[in-house]
Amino acid sequence: MTDLILGIETSCDETAAAVVESSKLIRSSIVSSQVQLHERFGGVVPEIASRAHVDLIVPVVAEALVASGVEGDEIEAVAATSGPGLVGSLLVGVSAAKALAMVWDVPFIAVNHLEAHLYASFLEDPDLQLPLVFLLVSGGHTLLVLMEEQGKYRVLGSTLDDAAGEAFDKVARYLGLGYPGGPAIDNLALEGDRSAFQYPRSLVQENPATLPDDRKFAFSFSGLKTAVVNHVRSNPDVATEDVVASFQEAVVDALVTKLKWALESTGVEAACLGGGVAANSRLRERFLEVCDSAGVKGCLPSRAMCTDNAAMVAAAGYWRLKKMGPSPLNTGVDPNLGLV
Repeated sequence: MTDLILGIETSCDETAAAVVESSKLIRSSIVSSQVQLHERFGGVVPEIASRAHVDLIVPVVAEALVASGVEGDEIEAVAATSGPGLVGSLLVGVSAAKALAMVWDVPFIAVNHLEAHLYASFLEDPDLQLPLVFLLVSGGHTLLVLMEEQGKYRVLGSTLDDAAGEAFDKVARYLGLGYPGGPAIDNLALEGDRSAFQYPRSLVQENPATLPDDRKFAFSFSGLKTAVVNHVRSNPDVATEDVVASFQEAVVDALVTKLKWALESTGVEAACLGGGVAANSRLRERFLEVCDSAGVKGCLPSRAMCTDNAAMVAAAGYWRLKKMGPSPLNTGVDPNLGLV
């Protein structure tokens, strides 16, 4: 079985490359962020992102190979994110991966970005036992996933509107906290009172049995975002640190409550947190509290493995190649790709 895999990640605004051995050992992981390019616009500009990827992809891949101590002809497969994400950004990474696979005469593997986030946990804890529940929280997605075996998933619930990370960014933008909004709110919330305001927790009730099955594990953050904006608009002198602390607590409450229900429903013995929002300090704290209370193992990846990176793409690619074989070289990108 293939041991050394080069992973490439360009789904949004990070250009990343990594070399991973046997889906467990990270030989190198290089991430070039575009935050400074996009911050003056208050969010990612797709055209700027794709052009930056074109400029960065070759030096980032070269740096990953040098840092790993591996020569190009030692790479045994090349994996790249094919979706979901920004179509222009995805095309840069997939095109580069296909070219390298052809030059080195090795398999190309198209990887689902959401699946890659699941495998970030296995990079830091290879002995994780299945089945387990993943709480995947990012700027574009909020999912509860039951991973039954390698490559086999069941989505228990997802967001009906805004993703959690999207709500963080929108509230931060309204409050003038800059971009990216998640870290700004996380830092400022440390100075505030998270019980100052009781913002709504949509689809969260004392008795989950009162919710329809299709909403028991679903999330909704649009109403929460609107409630915060209306509250601040009506009370312009309110302390911003109390607003963001209370807002963050409402988001985290909704996330960990649904996780608790999923653990009770599935009876698994382990749970993992993943995605960019998994770097949030309050969410990490509450996640471990819920896992401990439920008597299950809580897997909390490092912050470097929560945000977009190529090591997780390589790890997911290893298992996809093992289970399904290489992807055809005519495989395209899918900006709306779901987790299947």
